[in-house]
Amino acid sequence: FFLAPMAGITDLPFRLLMRELGAEVVVSELISAEGFAHGSHKTRAMMRIHEDEHPVGLQIFGTDPHKMAEAALCCEDAGADFVDINFGCPVPKVVSCGAGSAMLRQPVQMARLLEAMRARLSVPLTIKIRSGWDSGSINASEIVRVAAACGVAWVSVHARTREQGYSGLADWELIRGLHGDSPIPIIGNGDLASAELSVERLRLGFCHAVMLGRAALANPFVFLECRKLMGEPRSPVPIRRVLERYSELVLRHTHPLVAHTKLKKLFVWYASGIPGKGLFRHSMFALGNEPDKILAFALDFLTDENLSRRTAGDLSFLKGGHG
Repeated sequence: FFLAPMAGITDLPFRLLMRELGAEVVVSELISAEGFAHGSHKTRAMMRIHEDEHPVGLQIFGTDPHKMAEAALCCEDAGADFVDINFGCPVPKVVSCGAGSAMLRQPVQMARLLEAMRARLSVPLTIKIRSGWDSGSINASEIVRVAAACGVAWVSVHARTREQGYSGLADWELIRGLHGDSPIPIIGNGDLASAELSVERLRLGFCHAVMLGRAALANPFVFLECRKLMGEPRSPVPIRRVLERYSELVLRHTHPLVAHTKLKKLFVWYASGIPGKGLFRHSMFALGNEPDKILAFALDFLTDENLSRRTAGDLSFLKGGHG
């Protein structure tokens, strides 16, 4: 059960929280190889890893083989258990420079990039892809073959095209087909809104492992629920402990100027499906920037009783993702 890389979300505090709440593998938000090459302090800060979050991967994106290899080596030196390449990001600012899902249209160039990186790395190299650029060029099977030939350890597949963004439905039959034919493990991703569905995908043989993203923003317990369904004994965790722990991690590992924004965003996402979430969201963002007040307001609304009244909803609240 993997935590998916999500831009602006899967930073150090969130990864630590998700490891504590049952995620077996976590992956960083995407990191620019160009930013690393230009000596960006922000980029290097994104490579921070804590000893308690292993196994953890750092995800990078770019197009230049030399710069990508150098960034990957830095990830390895930072303590990453594997280095992941983002070949799935659909947003214009990434695609316009030829990176992210734009690389799906360049399998020969992708192979050169992977070979250059694999030759330099000691830790596993992995990739995250989409099913293709658009409905007329679904080439995930070709990309998996290229990756396997270049020594990639596994491929995570978000089974939507770049053209789809987050619209429509992920094509899990495509994932099942890749899983059946691939010489390397396939990690399935997309529309895994619940623990029940995630476990079902595994038990029915759709993939070797599942990767959850937005589901973990709507439900902090989704990984614990997955593992309980797989037969692991798991004790209930009060939501109060989760909120307090995340606040503690953010204040310890995040710059004070952005800590309040991170707290507000996650606490609002946790309100997904709870009656009164709209007023809670409005009131939360109207609060000042004092972390203590933000936490106290969240604790008052996000109670175990209120969470028990949650209705199953979609994951449309995060459609600007990068994977």
